[in-house]
Amino acid sequence: MNEIPTMSAEQLGMSKYTRRQFLKFSGAATAATAASVLSINDVAEAAITRPLPMGTPILVVVTLYGGNDGLNTVIPYKDPAYYAARPDLTYKEETLLPLTDGLALNPAMTGIKSLWDEKKVAIVRGVGYPEPDRSHFSSMAIWQTGSPKTHLSTGWLGRWLDTQKIDPMTSISLGSVLPPLLVGAKNSGSALPLGGLVIPSGVFAKACDQLSQPSRADNKLMAAAALSMRNLFSISGNITPVLSQAAPMSDDLPTVGGGNAGGDSNLSQQLNVVGKLIAAGAPTKVWSVSLGGFDTHANEANAQAALLGTVSTSITKFLSQMKASGRSKDITVLVYSEFGRRVKGNGSEGTDHGTAGPVFLIGDRVNGGFFGDQPSLTKLIDGDLPVTTDFRDIYSTVLEDVLLTPAEKVLGKWSGRVKAIKKV
Repeated sequence: MNEIPTMSAEQLGMSKYTRRQFLKFSGAATAATAASVLSINDVAEAAITRPLPMGTPILVVVTLYGGNDGLNTVIPYKDPAYYAARPDLTYKEETLLPLTDGLALNPAMTGIKSLWDEKKVAIVRGVGYPEPDRSHFSSMAIWQTGSPKTHLSTGWLGRWLDTQKIDPMTSISLGSVLPPLLVGAKNSGSALPLGGLVIPSGVFAKACDQLSQPSRADNKLMAAAALSMRNLFSISGNITPVLSQAAPMSDDLPTVGGGNAGGDSNLSQQLNVVGKLIAAGAPTKVWSVSLGGFDTHANEANAQAALLGTVSTSITKFLSQMKASGRSKDITVLVYSEFGRRVKGNGSEGTDHGTAGPVFLIGDRVNGGFFGDQPSLTKLIDGDLPVTTDFRDIYSTVLEDVLLTPAEKVLGKWSGRVKAIKKV
């Protein structure tokens, strides 16, 4: 993106830098901006001018980078083989959050446990793909393209975007880099860097306001630049108060030690922005957020618990925000990582790269409970958990039951499904 040099109000007022020159320069800069990078005001303007109709399904994808240890996320605490394989990584049974089938959630996941109790969490067990690859890069590429055996240059949601009308607002990833997940052949998602909307103030703002007024002498490019500047100030008045306010919360958040569990994090910030923009009416059907740090080769018990606490609290707060906005019935959250970890600890109070792990689907439209078979801890494949559910079963279900698109258009003739989403 080209950088526009900053100018003082005095410079703007100089006769040699005329309105015509300024708008012509602004229009050229606007045309040079990459279409796949949005700003808050771009999304806010779309929310005001063409809001997403209530009742439209929305998918929020949460990527956990680094390979989250599924065995210490959904813990088989009734299985002696679990304790035998990793005695220095286990949690005391009384600290766990029991579910059913001899399984429990990590002690840090109190928020997701409360949603499980409300039957709003589906946990798909043993998820992976054939002939697993333990490379972070390769495995994440496989998950994001949705193609375990054939190399593709498009993401599975990018191919879904190819079935939609071209619109940069349809799918947005929080952050400055667009993940391969949202790259299509002819239609890709947009990146929304965090940082907020910065509007001029004082004398500079007055000068900008004067420059933005319509004039019959403007050509089309100059008129578009002037209109863009007027919209910027108009949008600021509408959306800045919304973004600056605390997110609305319901009174159903779980508490730990007298307060809402967890604290601010990058994931929390991402979901906070997503929640506010959804509540404002952003015409976006797919959002992508992420959290890194799950490559826990050492000190896993403490490090992973902190990360899982962040995931749990951030998602719980986000869904509470959606409940307060009236959009909660539209939202489905998908949480995945590129692989699980080895069953046996590595001697450094950590684990190494593995294979299968759990995937979470969370929301009002989810059929709560377990899906897929629990991998055996004694019938391992080269020391790893066997894959009992192919991730394409989940993708196909999400495509058809959330995004209302035939899975065949994205994944070909894949027959597997998980009945984890209620039909619209």
